[in-house]
Amino acid sequence: MVNVVAYQGTQGAYSHLACSQVFPDAQALACDDFHSALAAVEQGTADRAMIPLENSTAGRVEEIYRLLPKTSLSIIGEHFEPVNHCLLAPPGTAIEDIRIAASHPQALAQCQQRLRNLGIQASAAVDTAIAAQQLSEQPATGQAAIASSLAAELYGLEILRQNFQDVSGNTTRFLVFAREQEHQAYDASERYISSLLFTVRNIPAALYKALGGFATNGVNLIKLESYMDGGTMEASHFHVDMYGHPQQPAMQHALEELRYFARELRLLGTYPAHSYRFRAEFV
Repeated sequence: MVNVVAYQGTQGAYSHLACSQVFPDAQALACDDFHSALAAVEQGTADRAMIPLENSTAGRVEEIYRLLPKTSLSIIGEHFEPVNHCLLAPPGTAIEDIRIAASHPQALAQCQQRLRNLGIQASAAVDTAIAAQQLSEQPATGQAAIASSLAAELYGLEILRQNFQDVSGNTTRFLVFAREQEHQAYDASERYISSLLFTVRNIPAALYKALGGFATNGVNLIKLESYMDGGTMEASHFHVDMYGHPQQPAMQHALEELRYFARELRLLGTYPAHSYRFRAEFV
């Protein structure tokens, strides 16, 4: 049973919203940073951690890739959360009176054209939810915030505009972390994703040889991220997501070939693919 889910951010942040969507009956535990959220699970303070890995507009969350090799946790699920930026203001405020809107710089950039059309000046804040919280605690004439609908509910603000972002479809992919692995037994009715980390030596064709087994065994890679070791520049680290379960023969053969050419191979987790992946516009 999941009682507590840790996330990075302030109450009302999009990570908090993702927690409420996936674990509606659990307590959401706000943490100052990603490391603290993962540590809460490692130490038993929380049962799960909800961590954003990438955004369709902003790209990958670089810090998470630095933390993955250091955590002992397993990935047991994924969640795709649509980003619905809302223009928020104290109750009774007319949108024509808004002169300044505060939010995280990334959210402001995603709403730039809407703000310009309304003649609203952007004001940078540390976080979307913090902008909403500060507006609630210190309301001022002509000021608004851009944040989630959950932030509006928590801080007693009125939603003046839903879907305030310039481009629709902005989505964040979250990973769910736990102390123990799940989904270790293969179920033919499910479609799985496996995530793993590995390192290759800095020699010609090392990556080509390491990944060749996936092609020859028909295993579909859906994500490949690379980054250098934080201490040296002698080896590249790779994060791979693929369709498949370790108990499937094709995956077993592909992983066997990978082990031959790669070093420090670690399976981060195997979990059911989220239904978002099978929408026509995603595939």
